[in-house]
Amino acid sequence: MNDDLLAAFRAGDPRALARAISRCESGRGAELIRALYPLTGRALTVGLTGPPGVGKSTLTSAIVAYVRAQGKTVGVISVDPSSPFSHGALLGDRIRLAEHFVDPDVFIRSMASRGHLGGLAGATADAVSLMDAFGKDIVLIETVGVGQSEIEIAEVADTTLVALQPGSGDSVQVLKAGILEIADVFVVNKSDHPMALQLQREIRSMMEMLDFSGWVPALVSTQALAGTGIDKLWDAVVRHDAWLRESGAIREKRRAAFAHRVRQLAVGTLERRVEDVIADLADDLDPYAASDIVLETFGVHGGAIATGNTRARTAVRATVKGL
Repeated sequence: MNDDLLAAFRAGDPRALARAISRCESGRGAELIRALYPLTGRALTVGLTGPPGVGKSTLTSAIVAYVRAQGKTVGVISVDPSSPFSHGALLGDRIRLAEHFVDPDVFIRSMASRGHLGGLAGATADAVSLMDAFGKDIVLIETVGVGQSEIEIAEVADTTLVALQPGSGDSVQVLKAGILEIADVFVVNKSDHPMALQLQREIRSMMEMLDFSGWVPALVSTQALAGTGIDKLWDAVVRHDAWLRESGAIREKRRAAFAHRVRQLAVGTLERRVEDVIADLADDLDPYAASDIVLETFGVHGGAIATGNTRARTAVRATVKGL
């Protein structure tokens, strides 16, 4: 790890924060996170998800403006779809955050999802930790979009905002896709739409089908372009944060986030090793014997081996010996 980078980071140099996030994105951030992790846990992390076109970037910009008026420092992580050619982030929506680029107390980072499920880039959790350790009061995470696989935002953020827009069938589909369970605050954006009240009624109706123990998700309407309702939205975030701390749920939530992160890192490493083992397997093995070989490589006895499959045992010994 570059000691100069760490020293610049601790001195508050935003360029060092940018370089640190880049290092994590390239898979070389373990030592950096290890050194800075004791400084984390202070920032309020807020995740924002919702279907494409709902106005997530505009909402993010409005929230940043509101909390900056309160003197809070902000870090923004915008997870974008990846270009199919360069695999980099498609940054068109960042135009809506342009007014904050010159603010030294706002740090904005776009990250490419690179096909990562959950609507988040693989290094998002590292970026959150780095912004937290850097001293940002609030870290906002804006995801690619929403769908059944994209509830991972709830594993990273303290408070999850689910934005929906009136007059869109996507909104109802989102509610049916398990998103009800992850929302701490529902945001009906574009509240000047004629069907805004109808959408609010649909959300309340679906919420009545669930048995909430503890926090009951707040429902707020906004018009992000005009800044309408942002004060009520942020008040709901603050109330949820207060509930988390007063009830002690913040410890459980952050412990679950820690476990999720450890699991993702461990599984990612195992997947890479499994791929290496599979690449060396003989072509004439059946899938079950091949699976047993992979498991035996990691010291786990599989079915074919345990039941005396001589061919599998021989293949395992040959494979393991060659590793």
